[in-house]
Amino acid sequence: MEMRNRQVNHSRNVFDRAIALLPRANQFWFKYTYMEETLANIAGARQVFERWMEWEPPEQAWFSYIKFEMRYAEVERARTIYQRFVVAHPDVKNWIRYAKFEERNGFIKSSRTIYERAIEFFGEENLDQQLFIAFARFEENQKEHDRSRVIFRYALDRLPKEECQDLYKQYTIHEKKYGDRAGIESVIFSKRRYQYEEEVKSNPLNYDAWFDYIRLVETEGDVEQVREVYERAIANLPPSQEKRHWRRYIYMWINYALYEELESEDAERTRQIYKACLDIIPHKRFTFGKIWLMFAHFEIRQKNLTSARKILGTAIGKCAKAKLFRGYIDLEIQLREFERCRVLYEKFLEFEPDNCTTWIKYAELETILGDADRARSIYELAVGQARLDMPEVLWKSYIDLEIEQGEVDRTRNLYDRLLERTHHVKVWISYAQFEAAQSVEQSRAIYERAYKALMGAKEKEQRLLLVEAWKIFEVERGDEESKQSVEKLLPKKVKRRRKIENEEDGVAGWEEYYDYIFPDDEAAQPNLKLLAMAKKWKQQQKGDKDEE
Repeated sequence: MEMRNRQVNHSRNVFDRAIALLPRANQFWFKYTYMEETLANIAGARQVFERWMEWEPPEQAWFSYIKFEMRYAEVERARTIYQRFVVAHPDVKNWIRYAKFEERNGFIKSSRTIYERAIEFFGEENLDQQLFIAFARFEENQKEHDRSRVIFRYALDRLPKEECQDLYKQYTIHEKKYGDRAGIESVIFSKRRYQYEEEVKSNPLNYDAWFDYIRLVETEGDVEQVREVYERAIANLPPSQEKRHWRRYIYMWINYALYEELESEDAERTRQIYKACLDIIPHKRFTFGKIWLMFAHFEIRQKNLTSARKILGTAIGKCAKAKLFRGYIDLEIQLREFERCRVLYEKFLEFEPDNCTTWIKYAELETILGDADRARSIYELAVGQARLDMPEVLWKSYIDLEIEQGEVDRTRNLYDRLLERTHHVKVWISYAQFEAAQSVEQSRAIYERAYKALMGAKEKEQRLLLVEAWKIFEVERGDEESKQSVEKLLPKKVKRRRKIENEEDGVAGWEEYYDYIFPDDEAAQPNLKLLAMAKKWKQQQKGDKDEE
C-alpha cells in the first residue's frame, strides 16, 4: 500500500520492522530486496541482502543474492558470497555448484582448488561419489584425462563398493572415450557376468535374469558371445503349455530376431530364428500373433512380399486369430490391394460372425472406396446375424451411413426396424433428433410414439429421460402450448421403502428408494390420490397435537 502511494521511506520502515520481528520469514526479505532493486537502489538492496545473510537463511536466499550480484556483473562479490555460502550450507551439491560457478566464469585453477578443498573438508569418512564424478568431469572438460582417471581410481579405492554404482558407470564411460578399454571394463564385465551366471544356474527359468545377462554381453559387442547366450536362454522351454508361462520366454525370441536383423544384419539367420520360434509354439493350444506379424513385416522389409503373404496365410490356416486377420488386412490396405482386403474380411467374418467391429470396418472400407451399395449390403448381412457382441454400435454405424448418404427414407426405415427389436429410450431420442432436422411435427410425433411405447416399461427412468429430452426439444423448437403440454407429463419424485430379502432368513430389512409417479399412472391408479390425502391429513393431525 505504501509503495502504491509512492511512500518509499514508509515502506522501508515497515519492512525494517517486519524483518526485525520475523527475521525467519523469508518472504519479507525477498520483497524488501525486490523493492530496493526496483527503485534502482543497488547499494540498499545489497545492504538488505547482507543483513539477511547474517541469519544464515535457506539456500534459495543465497542463490538470490548471487544472482543479484551477477545481474550487475559483480563477479568478485558473487565469488565471495559463494565462499560464505558453502560454509553456512556445507553440502556436496553446494560445493559442486561453487566449483561450476568458477568454471563458467573462467577461473579454472580456482575451480580445481574448490574441488580439492571439498574433498579435504568432507574427509575420507564422509566422501560422496557425486563430488568425485563432478571433479572428474571437470578435469575431462579441461582435457586433463590423466587427472580424471586418477580421481576415479582414488574414489574407487576409498568408497564402499555398494556406493560406487554411478562412479563405476562414469569411470567406464570415461575409459571408453579416452582410456584403455580393456582395463576397467574387463573387471566390471567379469564381475557382473559371474553374478548373472550364478543366477541362471540356480534358476534357468528366470527369464528376467537372462534378459539382464543378454544386455550385458550385448554391450561387449562380441556377436558370437551374444548368440551363445541367446541360444542358451531359448533352450529353457517353459514347463507347462499355458500361455501365461510363455510370454516372457517368447520375448527372448523376439529380441534375438531383432538383434540379428538390426545389429548383426544377418537376414537369413533372422529368418531361421522366426521359423524356429514358430516351430516350438504349440499352436493347437495357443499362439502368439505378434510373432507371425513380426515375421511377415520382416519379409516385407526384405522386399519379399510373397513370403509375407504366405506367412500370414499359414498363420490364419493354422491358428486363426482376430489379431492376425487385422494385421493382414492392414498390410493389404497399405499395399492398396482392396480385392484381397475383401477376401480377408469375408474369411474374418466366417471366423467371427458376431464381431460387430469387423462388420463395421468392412463396411467403412467399402464406403471409402465409394461403393455405398456394397457397404449397405454388408450392414444388412450384419444385422441379420443371430448373435452379435455389440448390436447397438452396429445399428448406429448403419444409420450414420444412411444419414451421410442423405437417404432420409432409408434412415427412417432403419429406425423403425430397430424399434421392432428394442424400445430403448436412446433409440427413440436419436430417432426424434433425426426427424427434428427434417420436420418439427414429425419429430413431435416420434416423441409421442415413444411415450406411449414406454408407458408400460418397468424402468421409469427411461420415461423420465424421454420426457426431459422432449421438453428440451419443445423449448428449442416448439411453442408455449406444446411446452406446457410436455411439462404436464413430468413425473413426481417420491421416496418409498421396500423389503430386502435374502435366501437364508427371508426379510433382511428395509431400504429406501426413489420412485417416479407419472400423471398417467395417477389416472390409472385412483387410490394414489386417496393415499396422498390420507398422508396430508396425518401431517395435519400431528401439527395440531404439537400446537396443543
